[in-house]
Amino acid sequence: MKHTLSVLVEDEAGVLSRISGLFARRGFNIESLAVGAAEQGGVSRITMVVPGDDRIIEQLTKQLYKLVNVLKVQDITEIPCVERELMLLKVNATSSSRSEIVELAQIFRARVVDVAEDSLTLEVVGDPGKMVAIVQVLEKFGLKEIARTGKIALTRESGVNTELLKSLQAKVF
Repeated sequence: MKHTLSVLVEDEAGVLSRISGLFARRGFNIESLAVGAAEQGGVSRITMVVPGDDRIIEQLTKQLYKLVNVLKVQDITEIPCVERELMLLKVNATSSSRSEIVELAQIFRARVVDVAEDSLTLEVVGDPGKMVAIVQVLEKFGLKEIARTGKIALTRESGVNTELLKSLQAKVF
């Protein structure tokens, strides 16, 4: 199972290196990693997606807390969250396929950010499932390049679980 960890750390040189070293020494992979300034000055939020069962994640959490600059570690996998990712996607686009690609991009609320003679570059923002879906739809045109930020997430103060709502809506319709 994939777990999403939200880690608050002090802004100091080498913090990310120590965290990634901790994972590497124990043979754990980090599937996605995003780092940026948090709401408090001098603090950064690291959002990482890590494969493993609950026991492994609990062990990693304890190890993270042993690092000096780690302030808080939270497994937000089962907590209602707002999750987003940014992807830039360069797609082969001939004159005959360009309009179809633009129509598909509009369905996913993607924006065309660059137009070349033989390609279109799209900007896609959304949950990780949306990223997978648009890639699958556009594969038939030929994908030239993909760059993804990795997942970022914040827990929902409202407590509303949108995944639960989506599954209930799917059953009704």
